[in-house]
Amino acid sequence: MGRQPRLAARDGYKHCLGCGEAKPISEWHRNKSAVDGLATRCKACRVVDGRIGHLKRSCGLTEAQRDEIIAAQGGLCCICQEAPAVHVDHCHETGRVRGVLCFNCNTAIGLLGDDPGTIQRAISYLEGNAWKPTIVAQGVYRQPS
Repeated sequence: MGRQPRLAARDGYKHCLGCGEAKPISEWHRNKSAVDGLATRCKACRVVDGRIGHLKRSCGLTEAQRDEIIAAQGGLCCICQEAPAVHVDHCHETGRVRGVLCFNCNTAIGLLGDDPGTIQRAISYLEGNAWKPTIVAQGVYRQPS
């Protein structure tokens, strides 16, 4: 197996090894160690590969597995069931994938620290039960049950 033949591109363009298209030099990242000073794949191909790699590294899923989960959810976020499911949600301690959420719901549970207690208190608050501490002794408070 030898090297692939190098395709000639007109001045100011380079062929991408990912998509095979000739693209302007502005569509390439710099690579000082390359002979021509440019990466072997265009920016668009590197973005796609980066997304696939991140999904595999962070969640252990392929794109096909993620798409199966989204299809099983009817294409909607598990929490709000309104917005499209686009962000894979996983437990940061165990790595277990919980589902695929919309941006807002994924951000919300992240900001609440993935803590069920905090989320339950948020639910209680939204239902009109604001947390009002009861003073038991000086500096000692009891939470309502």
